[in-house]
Amino acid sequence: MKHLLGRVAVAAIAVAFATEAMATEWNVSLWGKRRAFTEHVEKLAELVSEKTNGEFTLNISYGGLSKNKENLDGISIGAFEMAQFCAGYHRDKNPTITVLELPFLGVNTLEEEVAVSNAVYAHPAVQKDLARWNAKLLMPSPMPQYNIVGRGEPVQTLDDFKGMRVRATGGIGKAFAAVGAVPTSVTATEAYNAMESGVVDTVAFAPHAHLAFRTIDIADWWTENLNPGTVNCPVVVNIDAYNALSDSEREALDSSVDEAVQHYVDNYKQLLVKWDGILEEKSVTRVKLSDDVINAFRAAAADPIREQWIKDMSAQGLPAQELYDLVIDTLKKERM
Repeated sequence: MKHLLGRVAVAAIAVAFATEAMATEWNVSLWGKRRAFTEHVEKLAELVSEKTNGEFTLNISYGGLSKNKENLDGISIGAFEMAQFCAGYHRDKNPTITVLELPFLGVNTLEEEVAVSNAVYAHPAVQKDLARWNAKLLMPSPMPQYNIVGRGEPVQTLDDFKGMRVRATGGIGKAFAAVGAVPTSVTATEAYNAMESGVVDTVAFAPHAHLAFRTIDIADWWTENLNPGTVNCPVVVNIDAYNALSDSEREALDSSVDEAVQHYVDNYKQLLVKWDGILEEKSVTRVKLSDDVINAFRAAAADPIREQWIKDMSAQGLPAQELYDLVIDTLKKERM
């Protein structure tokens, strides 16, 4: 009987170890703190765990695995299996998706941002571009148009932008440079200190980031209708890790993406509803620029920057015009 019980105990331990060995854990590198910008990743982790009965889990880290500008490098060497990054942090590493950061593209809603991002991510040239970093594009992080907060006297005319030091990356940064501002690409986590210390005069963010990184706490004013563009921040997975998943794990991951993104969109819309109250609570002046100022800004930035982007990307052998046309055509289809 003792021998029988011993064999049963050994068998139970063996099964336990086998079950543990079969479980799949992925590390996910984000930054900052949990916020509207990361809700789709949080929802994805929840759905994947549910669908696999806890056998496939996503361990989300906010800054503990990598700096935000180094997430793509971490994916390339397999330091972690999933990460979020923004194209404007390193345009040379992901030139194809910078088409989505061109200023004044005319994207009006989060749903349109999802549509154009997914269309670009599915393009073979874009997939090849990211594959250089062993990265597979999984889902977008759709954000509304950026606007700026600042201290002191608010901007009112196009001349007010001249010499203004603004935290802005990617195409938005180029747009501000086109009207005489001085863009700087300090990271989101550095923006508050940069603004507080006077390193920058203004910060360009989507509403959630002004909240999460507290720039709204020290702002005197906010431009409610400048809308120069937005940044594109995909979530990617390490290709080797993705291919190593079992069929059921891969299905659990892939089938959860749309629901996770929809959760993000729904959650972000709730934040936008609250935004007006937050501005009032913090006594932030809402600056509505005139149509003449916005049109002049667009004329200085949109066409020249787009044409230069197409020229530069084409010189690298990339289908730049095709990618830009894909964005515009996708927008037209979304609005039909």
